[in-house]
Amino acid sequence: MSTAPYENIRVRVTAKDAETLRTLLREARPDVGGRPRQGEDGTFSIDAYVTPEEAEALDRDGVVVTTLEDAAATGRARQAEVGEGDRFAPADAVPRGLALKVKDA
Repeated sequence: MSTAPYENIRVRVTAKDAETLRTLLREARPDVGGRPRQGEDGTFSIDAYVTPEEAEALDRDGVVVTTLEDAAATGRARQAEVGEGDRFAPADAVPRGLALKVKDA
């Protein structure tokens, strides 16, 4: 198992027409975010979350791949903002549920 952080980038895939984009999505099956959008110039685009290697594989005739952000780094930054514990629980709350109660050593 690799100890390197997971690399994931958000890219915008823009195709010259709808059929080219459909073919690309069928063949490559990237993890897409949202729905395709049609540009004023007739192109179709969609955002996808892929590795840098997968982004290179998406680039072909009639398709332009634009890197928008390092999604893994953005995710790690958002996770750093999250606190620990339940900030809404009162300090003297008694745990409830189907678990064993154990004392800290």
